[in-house]
Amino acid sequence: MPARNESCATGPSLTYLTCLMQMFLDWLEMDNMEDYLNYLDYLLWVFTPLIIVFILPFFIVIFLYLSILFLHVYKRKNELKEAYSNSIWDGARKTLATLWDGHATIWHGYEIHGLDKIPEDGPALIVYYHGALPVDYYYFVARVILLKGRTCHTVADHFLFKVPGFKPLLEVFSVIHGPKEECVKALKNGHLLAISPGGVREALFSDETYVIMWGNRTGFAQVAIDAKVPIIPMFTQNIREGFRSIGCLRIFRWMYEKFKFPLVPVYGGFPVKFRTYLGDPIQYDTNVTASELAEKTKYALQSLIDKHQRIPGNIFRALLERFHTTHKED
Repeated sequence: MPARNESCATGPSLTYLTCLMQMFLDWLEMDNMEDYLNYLDYLLWVFTPLIIVFILPFFIVIFLYLSILFLHVYKRKNELKEAYSNSIWDGARKTLATLWDGHATIWHGYEIHGLDKIPEDGPALIVYYHGALPVDYYYFVARVILLKGRTCHTVADHFLFKVPGFKPLLEVFSVIHGPKEECVKALKNGHLLAISPGGVREALFSDETYVIMWGNRTGFAQVAIDAKVPIIPMFTQNIREGFRSIGCLRIFRWMYEKFKFPLVPVYGGFPVKFRTYLGDPIQYDTNVTASELAEKTKYALQSLIDKHQRIPGNIFRALLERFHTTHKED
């Protein structure tokens, strides 16, 4: 190798870049370009699947922005005087619901069990388990629009309202960040309202064991008590196999607790089977406190998880469920 480097440095016929390439190949102990290409092919074979699983979640983000673009086009085409009039935006909501429902059916074979527990009219508070990416909730909202003709209002984390370009989508689909008074108002006006008490923390730091991470949160229960409405628990089978986060690394947990910003990588986008289950409504009871109602709701949601989800979750098994109908129910 020293002799080869010396001839490379003194040979008048070799360019400087060619010489550097030859030295690099010598350092890798490769005698020719074919060895180099084989090595590059090996690296691509190893790392391409890893790259793909981190890229796939961005397709959901792209789909969201395409939905936003559609709303802008819809607004322009109809020459609206008042940008976000509910009656005018019904057509846009149904169109986007159809597109999202198509995505749910094709990519995840999406099913809902217990949709009859959602009232045809009148209020209810839907409490759901939060996946790493809550695409199952998007699918649920779409199907409720199409099959029930109702828009489900949603409580979302503050950071979502800071995402560039999201404002039209949030307004058209009645997404709010609270406070409690706004939630009670929506329910008293007869709307459906959905909330995940675990929120971003549950999304990022729960895992394939489907741990519910509510802490001591009881605000949602107090909302249900103040509005005198039932609570309907909701869980989607395999949501953690569709998308997973790397929240197990302590640095990401520390950064979230310190700055309250969700900087945890998410990977996945696998076409696993999704089934959303709605539990029996927990009816309003004047004798139940907010703490007791929160615990009762948590128990009901945990029961759905225990009944319908094999733990720990397995991506390969969830993929196979696309091809057969048996699933954990008994």
